[in-house]
Amino acid sequence: MTIDWWTIGLQTVNAAILIWLLARFLFRPVTRMIADRQAATDAAFDQAEAARAEARAARDEAAAARESLAAERNSLMAQAREEAEREKKRLAEETRAELETLRQRQAAELDRERSRLERGLTDDAGVLATEIAARLLDRLLDRLPEAGRIAGFIDGLAQAVADLPEATRTGIGRDGPVTIRAARAVADDDRATIERRLGDVLGHSVSVRIETDATLIAGLELTTDHALARNTLRADLDRIKAELTTHD
Repeated sequence: MTIDWWTIGLQTVNAAILIWLLARFLFRPVTRMIADRQAATDAAFDQAEAARAEARAARDEAAAARESLAAERNSLMAQAREEAEREKKRLAEETRAELETLRQRQAAELDRERSRLERGLTDDAGVLATEIAARLLDRLLDRLPEAGRIAGFIDGLAQAVADLPEATRTGIGRDGPVTIRAARAVADDDRATIERRLGDVLGHSVSVRIETDATLIAGLELTTDHALARNTLRADLDRIKAELTTHD
């Protein structure tokens, strides 16, 4: 067997050239393409990972925001409940105060109305009692002589005149007859007694002019422009009525 070294050498050179050509025009572009694809893939993975991290951060931020919002809502709800409770208590206290004021006002109004009614009843009772007494006295006196309604009251009239101030007494009867109102007609002897007794207490003589007034029931009443002296049952009844209808 003969070895052709030239052929072997040429084949070796051809193989080397082929390998160089493949490395030059095939392996390097393919390797670069694979590297580019790998870089693109890595970049896509990096972007995806960054997006996932951003999504996780956004989710965590949203969760934190929800928790913060829930906590704020709970805090606001608690404040609202406290405020509502305070407002409820305040309104309840105001309502109680208003009701108490209204109750006191109504009680005072009832007291005033009761007092007014009591005063009215007392006044009516006093007036009625004096009117009844006046009628009873009038009936009782009808059983007595007419003079009994006059003579028994002369001294009392004289004493009433004597109790007047001196300046008042001095002017009585100076300018003419003194008016004497009587419950009944006055007999001449009673008229003389009246003038005498008045003269005693006044210190000077006087004449009287008699006027009959049945409303006096019994008794005498001296009237001038500046003096009034009464000794009548009507005057006594008027004083009793005034006492009965007087309210402290």
